Amino acid sequence: MVYDKDALWETGYDESVEVNQRALIDKVLARYSGEFTVFRELLQNSDDAQSTSVEIRFETEDYVKRKSGKIAQEYYTEKPVLSDLKTTVVSQWTFRNNGMAFRNEDWDRLRKIAEGNPDEDKIGAFGVGFYSLFSVTEEPFVTSGDRWMRFYWKDNKDQLRVKRGDLPSEGGPDPWTSFEMTLREAAPIPKAFDFTRFLASSITFMAHLSDISVYFDDQRLTRLTKSTGIPKDLGLLKGLKNTSGLGIMNVKGINSTQMRIKAEVMEAVYSVGTEKPSITAVVKQSKPSTQGGFFSSLLSSFTGTTTPQRTATPLPAPPAENKNPTEVHETSVTLLIFSADVDVRLDKKMVTELNRSTKKNPPQQLKYNLIYTAKDEYDASISEEEKQPFSGGSIFQGLRADLHGSGSARVFIGHATGQTTGIGGHMATRFIPTVERESIDLVDRNVAIWNRELLYVGGFLCRTAYEMELVNIRALWEGAASSAATPDFKPDSELRAWLHNRFLHALKFFTFHPSTPSSDVSRLLEVAFFACSPQHPFSILSTAGVRSAFDVRMPDPLFASFLKQLPVLPEGIITEIPRMAASLQDRGMLKDITFMDVLGELRSRPLSEEEMIACLKWWIGLSKQGDNPNLSRIRTEFINAAVLASGRPASPDEKILPLSSVQTFINPKNMGPLIPLDGPLPDHLLPLNVSKHVDSLSLSSFGWRELSIADWIQYILKPDVLAANVDNDITKSPVWAERVLMVILRGWPNMSNEARNTVATSLKDKTCIPTSSGMRLPREAYLSSANIFKDLPIVTLPSGTTIKLSLEKILVSIGVRKHVDLQVVFDRMIKTGDWTISDLTTYLVAVQSTLTPEEVDRLRATTAFTKEEPDENSTKTQKRARYRAYDLYEPSTIFRQLKLPIIDWGHQVKWKSSSEEAKFLYRLGLRRSPPLDILIRLCSSPDEELHPIAFKYLLDNMSKYPDYDPERFNDISFIPALDGSATRLGTLKEVFANPDWASFGFLVVQPHLRDGAVSKLGIKDHPPSQMLVTLLEKNAPKSEDTARKWFSTLSGHVTAFSPSQLATLSKLPFVPVKSSKSLPDTSSNQRSNTIRWITPNQCYFGGESKGQVHSKLFVFVDFGSTANSFLSACGTKHEPSIEEIANILIMDPREFYRLADGRDNYLVELRNLAVNRRLISQLTYNRMRSSPILLGMKRTRRKNSEKEKGVGVAEWDEDDWELLYDLRKPGEIIIADDTNAYQLFGDSIFTAPQEDLLEEFYIDLGSKRLSATIREEYKTTSEIKNSKIATDVRSLILERLPLFLHEHTHTRTRISLGWLNNDKNFLVKIFGKLTVAKGLDFGEVRLTRTQDASAAAQRRGYGPIELWLSGNSQVDMYEVSTSLCRLLFDSAKVNDALLFMTILSTDLRALKRRGYNVDKILRQQQADRQAVEHALKIKAENTALISTPNTTPGAKDRPAAEVASPPPSVPQRPGIPGKLLTHEPTTAPAPTPNPPRVDSASEDQLTKQPDKPGLRPASTMIGSLQSWKRKITGHPHQEDLDGGPSLDSQVLASGHPQRSTSRPPGPADGRSPIVTPLTNIRANVDMAIKACRPEQGKLLHNRQEMQTIKESLNEGYCDTSGHVGELDLIGQMGNVKVFATRDVPEPQSIMTKKRDSLARFIHVISSLSVIYKLPMTSLHIFYDSGGGLIAFNRNASIFLNLRYFEAWHDSDVRNGELKQAQISWYFTLAHEIAHNLVQPHNSEHEFYFSALCEAHLVAFSEMLASPARDIQLISPHFTS
Repeated sequence: MVYDKDALWETGYDESVEVNQRALIDKVLARYSGEFTVFRELLQNSDDAQSTSVEIRFETEDYVKRKSGKIAQEYYTEKPVLSDLKTTVVSQWTFRNNGMAFRNEDWDRLRKIAEGNPDEDKIGAFGVGFYSLFSVTEEPFVTSGDRWMRFYWKDNKDQLRVKRGDLPSEGGPDPWTSFEMTLREAAPIPKAFDFTRFLASSITFMAHLSDISVYFDDQRLTRLTKSTGIPKDLGLLKGLKNTSGLGIMNVKGINSTQMRIKAEVMEAVYSVGTEKPSITAVVKQSKPSTQGGFFSSLLSSFTGTTTPQRTATPLPAPPAENKNPTEVHETSVTLLIFSADVDVRLDKKMVTELNRSTKKNPPQQLKYNLIYTAKDEYDASISEEEKQPFSGGSIFQGLRADLHGSGSARVFIGHATGQTTGIGGHMATRFIPTVERESIDLVDRNVAIWNRELLYVGGFLCRTAYEMELVNIRALWEGAASSAATPDFKPDSELRAWLHNRFLHALKFFTFHPSTPSSDVSRLLEVAFFACSPQHPFSILSTAGVRSAFDVRMPDPLFASFLKQLPVLPEGIITEIPRMAASLQDRGMLKDITFMDVLGELRSRPLSEEEMIACLKWWIGLSKQGDNPNLSRIRTEFINAAVLASGRPASPDEKILPLSSVQTFINPKNMGPLIPLDGPLPDHLLPLNVSKHVDSLSLSSFGWRELSIADWIQYILKPDVLAANVDNDITKSPVWAERVLMVILRGWPNMSNEARNTVATSLKDKTCIPTSSGMRLPREAYLSSANIFKDLPIVTLPSGTTIKLSLEKILVSIGVRKHVDLQVVFDRMIKTGDWTISDLTTYLVAVQSTLTPEEVDRLRATTAFTKEEPDENSTKTQKRARYRAYDLYEPSTIFRQLKLPIIDWGHQVKWKSSSEEAKFLYRLGLRRSPPLDILIRLCSSPDEELHPIAFKYLLDNMSKYPDYDPERFNDISFIPALDGSATRLGTLKEVFANPDWASFGFLVVQPHLRDGAVSKLGIKDHPPSQMLVTLLEKNAPKSEDTARKWFSTLSGHVTAFSPSQLATLSKLPFVPVKSSKSLPDTSSNQRSNTIRWITPNQCYFGGESKGQVHSKLFVFVDFGSTANSFLSACGTKHEPSIEEIANILIMDPREFYRLADGRDNYLVELRNLAVNRRLISQLTYNRMRSSPILLGMKRTRRKNSEKEKGVGVAEWDEDDWELLYDLRKPGEIIIADDTNAYQLFGDSIFTAPQEDLLEEFYIDLGSKRLSATIREEYKTTSEIKNSKIATDVRSLILERLPLFLHEHTHTRTRISLGWLNNDKNFLVKIFGKLTVAKGLDFGEVRLTRTQDASAAAQRRGYGPIELWLSGNSQVDMYEVSTSLCRLLFDSAKVNDALLFMTILSTDLRALKRRGYNVDKILRQQQADRQAVEHALKIKAENTALISTPNTTPGAKDRPAAEVASPPPSVPQRPGIPGKLLTHEPTTAPAPTPNPPRVDSASEDQLTKQPDKPGLRPASTMIGSLQSWKRKITGHPHQEDLDGGPSLDSQVLASGHPQRSTSRPPGPADGRSPIVTPLTNIRANVDMAIKACRPEQGKLLHNRQEMQTIKESLNEGYCDTSGHVGELDLIGQMGNVKVFATRDVPEPQSIMTKKRDSLARFIHVISSLSVIYKLPMTSLHIFYDSGGGLIAFNRNASIFLNLRYFEAWHDSDVRNGELKQAQISWYFTLAHEIAHNLVQPHNSEHEFYFSALCEAHLVAFSEMLASPARDIQLISPHFTS
């Protein structure tokens, strides 16, 4: 009905709005939480009234009466005594100020609540400050000038009244304005000491107030007086931006002012102060303390955080002193106030808004004050605090600096607020506070702008104060430098420490800690502090003075010893100011020392030896930190820059050596003690003072080499060096020549042959040998042993040192002769050459005593002997060759048989081995037996006659060859061996003693030689492990039988293989397996069409059932237990683990993809990993996150697509696209959770397969959701006001939303349904057109696409949710659902939007048919409709009573509903699908009765249901079970026929309406770009089946990983959490293990008592295992004594309850009726197998349950249709 509001207004009447003033005042006062609130407000009002003096009086009741004259003064003739301030109660507070007397407008404003002072120069704004007096008094009394006013409560109720009048005129008006507060309840005064501290803080920033006195009765307790010095103009620093961000505030000038506050305080005030902690000794430590500073509260002690405290032993309490409580103590404090004069420029709109908020115009000028306590003043205050004799400390404690962020520095708005500044000092200015004045208002939009602009001024003022302090520090530093007159001046340690501490104090003061209660205050101050200086550098004190922070580096001890001029932050600063240091580093102001910094200083000056040592050590350490491709270039720059200054500076011995000219260095361990440092040294030599501190290996990395003796010798032999100093000329100075020879002597043992040759070559042509005949060439000099001739020049050293053997060897190597040439001796002894060998030997024997060893050696080396020739005639015609004695053998028969060269002894003299001649020849080297290598060579001779003789000689004379080492002759074939049936010679490496190795193709020693040859020659029993590895690598066994023999033999030698060899074997393809088309070719070494070879780690032990697990990737083998032990050592396992599969995948994902035969099988493996990812180690899982192992798909346009290029991708059909697949890293793949965005950008990104299992796996590995990478911007045209569509859509959403939230159980909503029902919280608006621009920002992809939208939902902050609809198109419920789901849930899924869309767009009848509980909605709609009808009916009846005779004819005969038919309760509109038709039936179905409780005693008891709340042993799976069973059997279920529940339904039925609709784990709507392929679903089903495995444990505990959650449809069916006890293995029947709970009596007897029922149960499930292709080992049976647990899945092992089989099906099976049992357990197995993919009971689990049933339905139906099989097929044998 439409009403005329104007007409109604004219007929109405006025009423006043009543206000409960007492409640209003109480609510206002409730917001004032601070202490001393009354005095805070009165002090501020006094300052606004320009008061200079204030008196605060606490008056006792007697004093008030005496003052008022109610008690005569004569009763108080004694001198008053000060009462106990803690216990004496007062009855009245009086506050007086000498400010301006109240004007009429002031009196009027005093009686008005919330009407603040409109004067823009006053602090008061809200008009509620005065009413703080009502917190202590009921009737405040005010006097000012010549008038008074008193407040009172009318009739002592809730309305406040005032009465005022004129004061009696007695000598003119009173200059004091007084506020008398008779206390509601008498009480002691506030804590006097704390109150004094409060007043000391409050007076600081008062503009006019300078004197405050506090009285107790007529005795003054405290007086505070403030005096201010002359302001000092500081000007504005250049480079600092003095205008705030929005230009509202402009700083015109800055000045500093000294302020002194003097306090006169009675002893009694101090006596009630809070005891301060004792000042303890301070201990320095390297790390800053984490405790709060001394400003953590007003009562804490003066203890800084820079020096952590240690606990001190408390001193004994001093004896109590009798002090005069009225004694007055004077103390004072001097403060430095920085003030900024600020001009305010606001536009009119802003002024108006601020006036609306504060009831006054903002000021046009203001001041911003900051208290700064310098270092000296701060230290003095600490010292003064320690000297305070009072237990409470100083009353000025709250005014001192808070250097540690404890929160004592406050923001003052006239007086202190609860807001802290976050820095070390208080601030005061015209901030606009909250009403309770506890913090700055940063919430109100306009007030927040004002306050934020003021905070910029605060940051600017802080920066100015900081820079001013640094200017002073710079002046002190540079003043000291100018007096020193040195360019690199640094102050002395004392001055430097003082300046550092002063600088540290400034940094601490201006360190921005989090402020409270609003952290934005310190954050905005800090931003302004740094942002106000775009042109001014941030000054900081470094080791080189005050510099810009950009020029200062972080301290690093690695550089401290050689970078002396680089400005570095002083040591210890960082640990003292970690927060400021981090802030400077984050802003890029403070940087670490860089390589360019090092180069800069190296290029600027040479380094001393100590500095160069440190520099070289730094560089060496840097070069070892890792591979740097530019290391060579950087090292070159470093060497070119560094210069070494050695020797005393500015002296003749100073030497400048660029490192680029260094080539050599002296190794102190080798050459240091040898080469004389006082002699000539190369110019390219690094000084020993430097090189001895650095290891030679590191010096070599610079391209330098050790200076060797050979290098030094070559250098001192240079002509210019020889000519430089005759004393160092080796050719002229015998003394220097001897020193050089001694150097060579000492270094000779460690010199290489090449170096020795170099030395010898260098000296052989130099006259460097001192002899008895002067300096001679080496070849002209002789050693003293050469005594054959007496006129030889003998080597003689100047020092007289005897030439020992070691020096002799060196001299000989140089060329000095040791003896006369033996050829001369031969020429003299045998001139004709006619002597026989016998004659020559006889002569030499005769003179052998005179032969020197050298001559004997020469004889050994002289070819003076002939050999025996077999043909004597040849010796006469040919010149006979001569040999050394060493080359010939003694004349014996065996040597002749061995065809060795025999000395020609002749026939005249018989050879006797014991003669002197023989002994002399033996001495010269005549052989008595062939050398071992020659003998071995003879054994290996191809001469069939020779090698047996030689081998026999070898075996018979092994004692002559103790040095025989088989390793020396491994490559010589000299061992007689068998090669199969043939004989041949073999090497020691080829021949083995054990004949078993013949089957491997190895040579074995001939049997008749085995006993002697094996032990003497070291023939090995078996081949070396490496040879076996090589054999298996190159010649794998040809067949499985051969392999069995080989592996059995090798199993006995597993210990001979090293771990690395076993690892190698694990990777060699030597295991023969039969080829199969389904198996990939894993080796290139395939040798036949029927056999292929794989590596041990590619195969596994087990039978055919195990091989089915990964039949396409893994092979199972069995060569027998003995042979298998060898393969086990080589890496063959019983089955591949998830960890192994994951590692193989990571190793080469693309090869794994190839082996998996493409995409489908690869997805199967990914699903397997997803299901079992809890079994993968964290390290492997982290590697998976960074490996390209995930399969991604990308859409691309089909080449034959008929779509035009101009058509947007969103308009393309699925047939126009084809998918490209690639392996990518998780971070390169996106989860396509936004269907619309996928349509737009699917051709630019790789997405994950749309399966929930894989999507969760991808997300877990690091993939992002597509929705998280999409940014959306909506553009609209004008709004269509008052649209009925908006109202209908809103009603529909709120109506259907409870249904959706009931079905949506996998995550919680952000907002409640009740909140959304509020009209202000959920708005629906219609616009003419709605356009969305979606942008993709992922990796390197940056795309934006625009399209028209039907709906969009958005929410700003915590405001209402707005749903925007497009008015130019029909409402798309999918877009509505998608938009709302994003706001309802933290992570919405595609299925969520599809489900919501279905509920919104589907008719309620259809929803009800699908199992949704819509009865509540129908009943509500019917109730609403009936209520409307009833209201209209009543109205019609009332109307009929007053109707005129002109009523429509016949109307009274019709029902009222016909006369005024009400509109439909829910109007329809074609554009909104799913609306309820008004003619639909609304009766709700009767609830399903609860089935009986389950128990274990009997079948009747078994079918009962638990009555515990929350334990529902049934699930919504029953709907699917019944539906599937009806499909299979072709007839309705039993409960449909007789009205009663079946056995299945009795246990599984729920009391809630059920839905059997299953949804796949991906988009299922026509809007989805990709429907999940059936191949993927079937692959998941196959994987779920293959994941089933046997339980290995004998004791099963309660499962912990599957927690009971409320989203589970019902807990009891298969969840073991809390419903099953521990299970023990009690036996095994066939391949099925049997378990029992511990509450079962005599569990072992179950195997015998229930033997037949067990056999029948196994018979039933064995037929089903064939259907599902399940190995029987993965199925297990358990028996419990009670409970509702039918079956459960534990880590992919399935457990079935025997008790339920006995109760439900055993009798039927015993009678040959198997179908009902098979049907029931068919679905039970499908339910449990589905848990391999999805743990919780949700729609995804139901989907896979249905998919499993569907996949095997045909085979199952065929089994049911076949005749019943004999149940005796299962043999009831068992083990226990």
